[in-house]
Amino acid sequence: MNSRSLARALLASVALATSIVLAGCDTDQVSLATNAKANQPVSPKLVAAMGEKDMDLQSPILIRLFKQEAELEIWKQTRSGQFALLKTYPICRWSGDLGPKVREGDRQAPEGFYSINPSQMNPQSAYYLSFNTGFPNAFDRALGRTGSQLMVHGDCSSRGCYAMTDEQIAEIYSLGRESFFGGQKAFQFQAYPFRMTPVNMAKHRNNPNMPFWRMIKEGYDHFEVTRREPKVDFCEKKYVFDAARAPDAKRDPVFDASAKCPAYIVPEDIASAVREKQQRDEAEYNKLVAKGTPVARMNTGIDGGMNKIFAAKIPEGSTGLSESAEGNTLQMLAMSKAPGTIPGTVNPPKPNFEPTASASQEEPVVAVSAPATNTRVATAAPAEKSGGFFSNLGRKMGLGAADTTATTPPPQATASVAPAPAAPSTASKLKAAVTHFVHHDTAKPSVAAKPAEPAKPTETRVAATRPAQKPSMSDGAADGAQMAGAAPVVSSNSFDSRFGAVK
Repeated sequence: MNSRSLARALLASVALATSIVLAGCDTDQVSLATNAKANQPVSPKLVAAMGEKDMDLQSPILIRLFKQEAELEIWKQTRSGQFALLKTYPICRWSGDLGPKVREGDRQAPEGFYSINPSQMNPQSAYYLSFNTGFPNAFDRALGRTGSQLMVHGDCSSRGCYAMTDEQIAEIYSLGRESFFGGQKAFQFQAYPFRMTPVNMAKHRNNPNMPFWRMIKEGYDHFEVTRREPKVDFCEKKYVFDAARAPDAKRDPVFDASAKCPAYIVPEDIASAVREKQQRDEAEYNKLVAKGTPVARMNTGIDGGMNKIFAAKIPEGSTGLSESAEGNTLQMLAMSKAPGTIPGTVNPPKPNFEPTASASQEEPVVAVSAPATNTRVATAAPAEKSGGFFSNLGRKMGLGAADTTATTPPPQATASVAPAPAAPSTASKLKAAVTHFVHHDTAKPSVAAKPAEPAKPTETRVAATRPAQKPSMSDGAADGAQMAGAAPVVSSNSFDSRFGAVK
């Protein structure tokens, strides 16, 4: 299976290279077609796991990601048509806070439903390999949210992205590539602040992002009850999931993120299953609130998070905003093997004491209301514009952009200077000396306040799978050179061009 996959990739690369030469295109596109990193085969171990779970190598995939748990899940379609969990990857670094991305430079990693097509795959990323999340989608744009080139990439550094280590992104990239070979036009990327359980919803019940989180939980619930990719639409500045034509309608509903919602229905089998799940979740949520479940701390000033398996490998490592259920401590995990190379430039999450902590609160993070129960989420790929193949691809990719969002330097704090005390007079010196003599034996020493102990870092759950393979053409894990975070380079073409000739 491994050799067949490699042969298929090489044949596709040769076919595309031939078509480029005949079309008179530049040599950059040929180099993309023969990129060794992007054409690494799926490891035999993962292929064997697919066989055990009744999956085909080229069947569709779906990705779910959770900030608080610092985990990325790869789901793959089985021969029954439903999706099953293939593998969970620990996230090495994500930045910002729990909550959606609002503006360019806010360091926020996006949350919501996004669609990843072949043109968003970047084989020439400055961070080994990457794919663009597609932020902003139609919902984000309707709210005026800004940002560009928000990636899932290698390395372990983030300014609004999700960093997975080189070895892990190599495996994730290969799974996406194979799904495109199998005919999947785009795979869905679902990004959440945390697993949308009653416990987590109760812990964060006072967070101003809760209306948005309840809305995307609708799509989370659709996937949970169906194990099928939810269809995603937008209208009235909200997500709509699994919308279908109403019985009396003559055509399919047309959605516009900023316009009024058209008439639509949600199939009753899906709607009833979602209602039952939400009723159970709400009953559990109410019990947790009634018994006084503690509310999670807000505005901690910590920049992002890191899975504890990586935090355990770094001096003074911290999981930051990431946490998990009971499990191994950082000390225990320090003896285990990390699933990927951790570069020497890693900057673990630390409290941010700059005076910009309140600046992000100027604009409301949430400007939406909770949707009706019978709606569902997931972003669809945009319709193709007229024009040539490469011109369409260029418009889709937005050539000339970087891998990460820019950051805005925080304003400098101005220190206040207290006036110097006046020199004491001779009389005051004499009075002080007499007072000291009279009361020397009776005065009690002042007791300094005991400094508060620093909060212990929270811990995140470790993925239940074995470490990902080191990216190479073989299956063995090697201790390769570390990838230091560097300025991203501009991709001159896309994954789509490399395999366009064999679609």
